[in-house]
Amino acid sequence: MKACVIEKPMKYSIQDISTPEIKDDEVLLRITVAGICTNDIRDYKGSNYTYPRVGGHEYAGVIEKMGKDVDTNLFHVGQKATNYIIENCGCCYECKHHAENLCGAAANGPTFYKKDGTSGYFGFAQYKAVKASHLNVFPDDADARVIAFTEPLSCVINSINKTNIQLGDTVVVIGGGVMGLMHVMCAVKQGANVIVSETQEARRKLALELGAKAVIDPMNEDPVEKVKELTNGQMAQVVFNTTAIAAVADQAIQMTGKRGTVVMFSSIHPNTPVPVDLGRVHSNEIRIQGSVSTTATSFAQAVDCLTNGIIDITPLMDKMFEYTDVTEAMEYACRPDTYKVLIHFSD
Repeated sequence: MKACVIEKPMKYSIQDISTPEIKDDEVLLRITVAGICTNDIRDYKGSNYTYPRVGGHEYAGVIEKMGKDVDTNLFHVGQKATNYIIENCGCCYECKHHAENLCGAAANGPTFYKKDGTSGYFGFAQYKAVKASHLNVFPDDADARVIAFTEPLSCVINSINKTNIQLGDTVVVIGGGVMGLMHVMCAVKQGANVIVSETQEARRKLALELGAKAVIDPMNEDPVEKVKELTNGQMAQVVFNTTAIAAVADQAIQMTGKRGTVVMFSSIHPNTPVPVDLGRVHSNEIRIQGSVSTTATSFAQAVDCLTNGIIDITPLMDKMFEYTDVTEAMEYACRPDTYKVLIHFSD
């Protein structure tokens, strides 16, 4: 099969690699569309993971072949599908306590580190072996581009689930990229009054179109003071930081009101320590919450939201490239003004 292999930072090539052999409890998924994530861009520019790599963890596919133990009452060849991507061990403390997204075996496994061989999620390839237990199917008329949003939306839902947004709550989203704007969509659906802090005018405009009630230009006004003004001094019940900037993480905490929750959705690059006014955190019972990746539950919720049209992600679709143009696609995705860039394999 063909695969987009990143041999080293800034160097992709299209290579013939072996089509995976499926086990009895697996299916062979034929990839149709894959999205480019910020992590894929970091791999392209140079990450700590081992090379060569075949990235891509946001993808849509079609069931091509099934192992003999796969339940034919649930699955059949030709179904549109995608899968929960974390290869958790199922045995560790985290897996046993509904925190499979924090499984150490997955974090240190061949998805990221493979001394002799190719690491990666393998969504940027024509075929992928998938555990049937991780499979989620879509209706026959589902758009593959929409299916490819399942994983990123599920990460956002995992983030949303870590809060207790109530009708009428003020929610601040810092960052108007794809992930930030999906936070806007989800928070609006939960009845929140959403404020977005974003440097780009076009993204601020789109945030308003997606339901945000107010936007802040942090380049020309103090975002913390603006939140204070917009909330009559109360600050926000929930703040989501979807940026990778350490100084912005501090802003997010300052924007959070009494008994509020601030969610650190994005990893910080570079991971510079942030000074925190712990006295204010203590006195106001502020909760600082991390959120990483997806869970099996939030993944299933994302499937439901996309299948039933609860979340319409089409405004976030940008440009689609053929897989043979993966380098061009990555260069385009590296631009600061793009939304979700997609790679096309087959229909």
